Parts: sequence; C-alpha cells; structure tokens
Amino acid sequence: MKKYVFPGSFDPITLGHQDIIERALPLCDSLIIAVGENNDKKYMFSLQERIDFITNTFNNEPKISVDSYNGLTVNFCVKHKATAILRGLRNPADFEFEKNIAQVNGRLSGIDTVFLLTAADHSYISSGIVREIMSHNGDYYSLVPKAVKK
Repeated sequence: MKKYVFPGSFDPITLGHQDIIERALPLCDSLIIAVGENNDKKYMFSLQERIDFITNTFNNEPKISVDSYNGLTVNFCVKHKATAILRGLRNPADFEFEKNIAQVNGRLSGIDTVFLLTAADHSYISSGIVREIMSHNGDYYSLVPKAVKK
C-alpha cells in the first residue's frame, strides 16, 4: 500500500498546494496532509483553521486524511508507516532546499521523497505571498481554494 505524507504549515493552503495534492492522488493509495505546528513560528491562522481549510477543500476525497504534528516530519512519517513524503517544487531554489532534507529523511528512515513540479500557472504562489496580500486587505481570492475565502 502506497501511503504518502504531504507535510507543511499550510498557512494558508494555496492553489499550488491543491494542485500538488490532486496530482499526487493517482500515485498513492492514501495521502495524509500533515499540518505542522512549530511553537517558535508565528502563524496567521490557528492550527484548527488550517486543518479546517484543508478538510473543507478535500471533504469529498476518501483517500485524503488530515492530521497535525509537532517535531520532525520524518518521525511523523515513520509513526504513520508512510511509504513516501510528498513535496512540491516551484523553482530551482525549492529543489536545492528540499533535496537536502529528502536525503537526510531517507538516511534517517529509509522513506523516499516524491517531488512534483507545481503547475506553471501556480508556481508563483506561496503561502507567504498570500499572507502578505491578506494582511494588506488585497485580493487573494484567485490564489487559494474556496474554503480559505472568508
């Protein structure tokens, strides 16, 4: 059974995240969207709001479950018997950063990382950009799933 984990802060989930998730579904039997909680990080949305955004976006997809975690992503993956970690890549800088993490995770756990390139029409979107637009009351609606549009 192929069980993937897609970790992230999802603060908030974007259309780029949604694209990666939807394109990964045919590749696996189940997908856990793992919402990370780091006590040292300041979030715009609470953990529950981030989970709700994701749950409401994918409420009709039986392959998807949503969970939260603290600590190392690889420990979460081992605990849930993941066969792969899913990561999206927007640009070469993402690859360089993610490659090193994937190699360490593989060494620590034997779990591979599957990389999917973000679709070109979403590659410029990041949660950080969305938060910046939101904080200035800008029009962010075309960058996020319907569940985030309050």
